[in-house]
Amino acid sequence: MSVPPPAPIPTFVHHRSRLTEGQQRAWDRSWARLGRDVRDVVAGDPPYDPPAWFGRTAPLVLEIGSGMGESTAALAAAAPDRDHLAVEVFEPGLAQLLMRVEDAGLTNIRLLRGDALALLRECVPPGSLDTVRIFFPDPWPKRRHRKRRLVQPEVMALVAARLAVGGTLHLATDWADYAEQMRSVCDAEPLLENLSAQGFSPRPPWRPVTKFEERARQEGRDVRDLLYRRVESVSL
Repeated sequence: MSVPPPAPIPTFVHHRSRLTEGQQRAWDRSWARLGRDVRDVVAGDPPYDPPAWFGRTAPLVLEIGSGMGESTAALAAAAPDRDHLAVEVFEPGLAQLLMRVEDAGLTNIRLLRGDALALLRECVPPGSLDTVRIFFPDPWPKRRHRKRRLVQPEVMALVAARLAVGGTLHLATDWADYAEQMRSVCDAEPLLENLSAQGFSPRPPWRPVTKFEERARQEGRDVRDLLYRRVESVSL
């Protein structure tokens, strides 16, 4: 009798929080049109179909953990020729992003509530993503919790497989030991090529500085960026 594989270790904790009045109004106006639940998409109701969601076929960006949506909205506004999927578990963050989308009149963002890894495993076809962004994931700073960190070898192998050849993986963190873990894990993934000979990349001028990042700097934590390209095949 075959033994089922162990359940994945969760990389996030889902805290339910109340929405502000403005967030609730944005949610009521726009979630049904712009948002979907990952578990519904995984179940095929509705099916995963970005061209239908956006009404066009364009290079697709997936952001894992869009937070309060500052970077997401700004980067989508700066790249109207690309479509953006923002995956987040924190409802106030999604609602805040909806407010940003409405305020800026953006048409190239769709929101997904739930587990990005389930979406990647079950729905996203291999080689279909132009970019994957992982900005400031939960650092799980206590040593006993580090197994919950998102950036692990099996996760980066999954991400790399979903990127198109030449596609980009962009990571950023303000935790020094997590930055080293990210670099070690991604450097070891044969489908990823580090774009910086120095390992860490200079902060791209087009990546917005969020309030969260500014606070980290004020608290003395350096922010490190890592940029990788999906290569065509494994070098022998």
